[in-house]
Amino acid sequence: MLHTRTTAAGRRRAFRAQLASGRLLSMPGAINPLSARLIQDTGFDAAYLSGAVLAADLGLPDIGLTTSTEIAARAQQHTRVTDLPVLIDADTGFGEPMNAARTVQLMEDAGLAGLHLEDQVNPKRCGHLDGKSVAPRAEMVRRIRAAVDARRDPDFLLMARTDARSVEGLDAAIDRAKAYVDAGADAIFPEALTGEAEFEAFRKAVDVPLLANLTEFGKTPLLNTRTLENLGFNIALYPVTLLRIAMGAVEDGLRTIAAGGTQESLLPHMQTRSRLYELLGYEQYATFDSAVFDFTLPPGT
Repeated sequence: MLHTRTTAAGRRRAFRAQLASGRLLSMPGAINPLSARLIQDTGFDAAYLSGAVLAADLGLPDIGLTTSTEIAARAQQHTRVTDLPVLIDADTGFGEPMNAARTVQLMEDAGLAGLHLEDQVNPKRCGHLDGKSVAPRAEMVRRIRAAVDARRDPDFLLMARTDARSVEGLDAAIDRAKAYVDAGADAIFPEALTGEAEFEAFRKAVDVPLLANLTEFGKTPLLNTRTLENLGFNIALYPVTLLRIAMGAVEDGLRTIAAGGTQESLLPHMQTRSRLYELLGYEQYATFDSAVFDFTLPPGT
């Protein structure tokens, strides 16, 4: 009730242990704090905060318009309500290496288990769109080193994302990933891989945890978890799936109401009031409130 029952430090240690287990972690992207609760309630291993989703929530495209403080504040609202480790998309670090350093500390303070920094230049683009540009390797290495130096909790995970596959080719992306690990990255997010052979090549070349981005309508095939586990990947990420499902349902609902003048036909598709209250913990709040309201001091005190 009111907040998570675990500490940020404990969730970070748990995330590290999960990644070291050799088991594939499934990580959906939350669209709001309540959905983070639902991700936990459904039995997933961890939750994710996508930069694209956080920008879309503000009515903005994912082109680097959000700020580190906006993202950190939104992240804290999520980590307050879930016991799961939460990984966040920190874009390019929101500026120069010094900005990346500050971003790390903001995200630590927000209770997150880790973040990833990418090697694009600003204005950035969605990782599955054409026309991207990547920063020089040395610049990204400085970004990572600044993040490592700024980190206060050694269990806070620093992941490096490379978008070089679509710009410079697979070999260059692998070489960049190796350089980022040498600079201190704990894990690698190879963006926009195009098939199982490329996943396999990354796994053979890079000896740290690897994330597979299973975003819809992109360049990467939607591999199932068994395939990814056999390929040796550590995280199966579904970053925008819930937003797309939710917004599709919202659009359909609005059209139905506009056309028919009632929402009655939508009732079978809705989360019930009782299920919502269950997720929110209404009963626990009522019990707590009654206990406080009815409290009296024992006689003689």
